[in-house]
Amino acid sequence: MDFIGFLEKSMMMDDATWKRHANPWSVWTRVIILPLLTLAIWSRVWIGWWSLIPIILLIIWAFVNPRAFAKPASTTSWASMATFGERVWLNRKQHPVPKHHQRFIPVLSAMTGLATLPLIYALFTNDGIIAFFSVILVVGIKLWFLDRMVWLYQDMKDQHPEYASWQYGDVT
Repeated sequence: MDFIGFLEKSMMMDDATWKRHANPWSVWTRVIILPLLTLAIWSRVWIGWWSLIPIILLIIWAFVNPRAFAKPASTTSWASMATFGERVWLNRKQHPVPKHHQRFIPVLSAMTGLATLPLIYALFTNDGIIAFFSVILVVGIKLWFLDRMVWLYQDMKDQHPEYASWQYGDVT
């Protein structure tokens, strides 16, 4: 199983959860989890063990987030389509995706993992400059990954009626 598949299973994402996660509020509030988690971990320098409170709350939020928002009135936004692309990617064994996606998406996932290493180092050594730029790098790669998911969804939605059915509402 690939890492994204492992994450989906650990997050217990069913069809209803995916529909709620397509809400742009869900997507954008997930994007800020890493910067906030970095700050929470960093806060151990100022508040000691009390830092565990925001750390634990952010970990819980990461699990609750896809369920926290209502199914959106429209799923024509970039953020909604990013979640659809993730679903398409996870379903690639049943419906193969174009080769240009098969090659590049794992590269972006590896880049995210590699960019996280200096962040971990920075959090252990209290190096604020490395932590700051590492967070920017990881979030930037994550946004690039999400943009690639939108592209994947747009490439696949007309090939499978189920995928096309995920998108509804007015274009805003």
